[in-house]
Amino acid sequence: MTGSLTILQPGHSVVTDLGRTKGPAYGLPVNGALDQFSAKAANILAGNEDNEPLLELTALDFRMRATTDLLIAVTGAPLDLTVGGRACPQWEPVSVRAGEVVAVRGIRIGLRAYIAVHGSFTVPSLLGSCAPDTVVGFGLKLVEGFRLETRKTTAPITQPHFGLPLFRLGLTKPDFTTHPVIDVTDGPDVAEFGDTANLLFTTQYTVSPRSNHIGLRLGGALPERQLTSEVLSRGVPVGAIEVPSREELLVLHRGRGVTAGYPVLGVVTTRSLDLLAQARPGHTITFRKTTVAEATATYRAACLELDRLRSTVQTVFGLLGIGAGERWDELSPASGA
Repeated sequence: MTGSLTILQPGHSVVTDLGRTKGPAYGLPVNGALDQFSAKAANILAGNEDNEPLLELTALDFRMRATTDLLIAVTGAPLDLTVGGRACPQWEPVSVRAGEVVAVRGIRIGLRAYIAVHGSFTVPSLLGSCAPDTVVGFGLKLVEGFRLETRKTTAPITQPHFGLPLFRLGLTKPDFTTHPVIDVTDGPDVAEFGDTANLLFTTQYTVSPRSNHIGLRLGGALPERQLTSEVLSRGVPVGAIEVPSREELLVLHRGRGVTAGYPVLGVVTTRSLDLLAQARPGHTITFRKTTVAEATATYRAACLELDRLRSTVQTVFGLLGIGAGERWDELSPASGA
């Protein structure tokens, strides 16, 4: 049975997924959820496949009303979550009865939160992804009164023992801080900055209000390129650290264009990109040098954490008669993932 919800207070919210992996081949950004770990965890906790559409909230308060019984999970930055006026936990599945209002208020320390609904949403897609793209003008515009259709409705799960938590799934929640330490590997042009390249690791940078999903702009002491030759436009990865001017450092995020003509000093690791997704204007950033091997090990550890969570959720939901999804990269091509 399908369900639905109605947006009451959209704040700054979008429907997204893990990104348009086919996009760069067509000159489009990958986009998708900026904090990938939190987005995957939300879908897993809601019993969905990793790459299902979900809501990404940025900074502002958000409210929605369930028009049918739903099961949701809210992850990301610390916040105040209420369902029908009662306080509910983050990073756990939460039942919502038809007619109840889900309210997210006071997003703090970090910048973004994620709401996944069991069964996910029926939404348009472009090149296999529902992620918004400002370049081509694709993506749902969530406004007051907008109705989102869900693929399933889930009867409320009740707790028979008063005062005890409904779920104990063993997930280690990420640490959120106003002073994140960001791991960086050497970029292809690091040698062009000479001895000034070390400034990247000895300077504390401040996040600019002009930062967005395309990239974070950081103020602080800047490494200087020692060459004067022109840099030809070429492909650049998500996480590339560029020095486009004498005023700021630029860290490209998931909304970045696929090519650029600035020297790449370093590349932020996958897990640290999740931390940058939560950096608010005024937060201070410290960069730490790492190796590709260390970055890979950290990423694998995060994947194992999500794998353990997925296994636990599948077991618990199976006992409750609720379906749980698979890893997005383990699905067959026929699934449309």
